[in-house]
Amino acid sequence: MNIVNPKTALISLSDKTNLEEIVSFLIKKDVKILSTGGTYKAIKEITDKVIEVSEFTGFEEMMDGRVKTLHPKIHAGILARRESDMKVLEERGYETIDLVIVNLYPFTETIKKGSSFEDAIENIDIGGPTMIRAAAKNFKDVVVVCNPNDYIYIIREWDENDGISYETRKNLSQKVFALMADYNKSISDYLKGGVKDIHSYNFSSNVNLRYGENPHQNATLFTFDNLKNKNIANAEIIQGKELSYNNIVDADAAWECVREFSNPACVIVKHANPCGVAEAKSINEAYDLSFKTDPTSAFGGIIAFNKKLDKETAKEINQRQFVELVIAPDYEKDAIKEFSSKKNIRVLKVDLDQDNPYPGTIKKVSGGILIQDDDTKKLDTNELRCVTERKPSDDELDDLLFAWKVAKFVKSNAIVYVKNKQTIGIGAGQMSRVISAEIANLKAKEEGLEVKNAVMASDAFFPFRDGIDKAASSGIAAIIQPGGSIKDDEVIAAANEHNIAMMFTGMRHFRH
Repeated sequence: MNIVNPKTALISLSDKTNLEEIVSFLIKKDVKILSTGGTYKAIKEITDKVIEVSEFTGFEEMMDGRVKTLHPKIHAGILARRESDMKVLEERGYETIDLVIVNLYPFTETIKKGSSFEDAIENIDIGGPTMIRAAAKNFKDVVVVCNPNDYIYIIREWDENDGISYETRKNLSQKVFALMADYNKSISDYLKGGVKDIHSYNFSSNVNLRYGENPHQNATLFTFDNLKNKNIANAEIIQGKELSYNNIVDADAAWECVREFSNPACVIVKHANPCGVAEAKSINEAYDLSFKTDPTSAFGGIIAFNKKLDKETAKEINQRQFVELVIAPDYEKDAIKEFSSKKNIRVLKVDLDQDNPYPGTIKKVSGGILIQDDDTKKLDTNELRCVTERKPSDDELDDLLFAWKVAKFVKSNAIVYVKNKQTIGIGAGQMSRVISAEIANLKAKEEGLEVKNAVMASDAFFPFRDGIDKAASSGIAAIIQPGGSIKDDEVIAAANEHNIAMMFTGMRHFRH
C-alpha cells in the first residue's frame, strides 16, 4: 500500500474548527508546521512549534495579505513529484510540503449576509484555491485536507497505518475539486446575477421512496443541506405512513398556496391543484369553507393551514373526510391526540418561513433541462388598473385579490370563482379558458354555491370575449386578469355590456 507519512504541513484556515486537535496531533508526529496570518497567530497560542510562511519563503506578504503564499518555494514544495523532481528541488534549496490543510475565504457566507460588492470581491480566495488545487493534483505524494470534518479520519488512519493511504489521498483530492467547482460557480453566479447551476448544490440526505408517480417508477427525495427551517423536504413528521412521491408533490403545492395568506387560511389540494381555498376569522371556519367548495375532490386530499391547528378542526377533519396528509406550522396537543386515532393520516409540522437554497424550478426536456426563476413576484395593488366603466366595490376588490392569489397555484388554463374569500368553483388544466370557466361554474352548482355576484380570476388574458360572456351568464360581477390580448378592447367592451367590473394586473401566472 502506497503510504505517505507527512513531514511538513502547511496550514491556512478561515474556518479554524478543531484547530487545536489537528495541531496537537501534528506536534505529536513531529511534523514541521508552516502557517500564515491569522492561522499562524492561532497556532502560536497552541504551540511555539510553527513557522510563518514569510519566514519560510523569505518573502514578506504584500497588498494587505493578497500576496503571501503565491511563491515558488511553496508551490514547488507541493507540486514536486517525489520520483522525478527531487534533484531540481534540492538545487533550488527547496523542500517538500507533504500535507496541505487549507480552507477558503467564506465567499458564499459573505454574500448571504448582504455584504457590499467590494467585500464580496475581497472574499474571493486566490492563494487558498491555488494551494489546494496543487496538492490535489499531486495527491500521489501529498495529503490535502479542505474540510475540518476530515481531521478525525486523517488522525485515525495516520495513527493506525503510520501514514495516509493512496485511496484516502485520492478521495481527499476529489473533495477539493468538488469544493472548487462549487466555489467557482458561486462566484460566477454572483457576478452574473443568474440562476445557480444545479450541479453546484449539496444535499444532506436522500431517501428512496416506495415508488414514483406510478408504482412502476422509482423515486428519491433529496434534501438540501444547511437548511435552517422545517420545509416540506425535511418536515417534522408527527405521525402517519411513509410519504409517497405524490404526497410530497401535493404537500408542496398546498404549502406554497396557504403561505400566501396572512389571516387564518386553509388550502385543500388534489392532484397538485387547489380544490378548496378559504380565508376566515379562524382556522376552523377556513377549513369548513374550503371543504364546502368541493367535498368530492377533497376526499383523499392534502390539507394545509397557515396557523396552529386546534382540536376542534382536527376532529372536524376526522369526521368529515378521508385525508392523506395534514400540514400546519403547529398543533395543539389535543389536535395531535385526535389525529392519533387514525394512524395512517400523515401529520407534518412545517415552518412558515422557508429556506430557498435553490432559487428556481427545473423541468426535464428531451436532450436537456429547463431552469427558471421561481414565480415569486407579488401583485402591486398600485399597478392594478380598472379598465371598465364600473369599478369594483371594496368587497369585490378584496375577493379579486384573494382569487388572484389562488389562481397562481392552479394549473393553466386557470379560472377561479370566489365569494367572501372562499373559492366556490375552480377550473384547472384545460386547453380552453372557456371550458375552465364552465368547470368552475359546474363545481359551484354541484355544491349549491351561489355564483351570482361572485368574482373571477384568470391566470392569463382572455383572447376573445367568449370567456367574459360565459362569466356574465354565470352571474360573475367582477373579473381580474392580466390583460395584454390584441383583442383587449373587445373583451373590455363585453365586460361593459354586462356591467362587469374588470381589473388588469399587467402580469400573468401560467403554471404548467
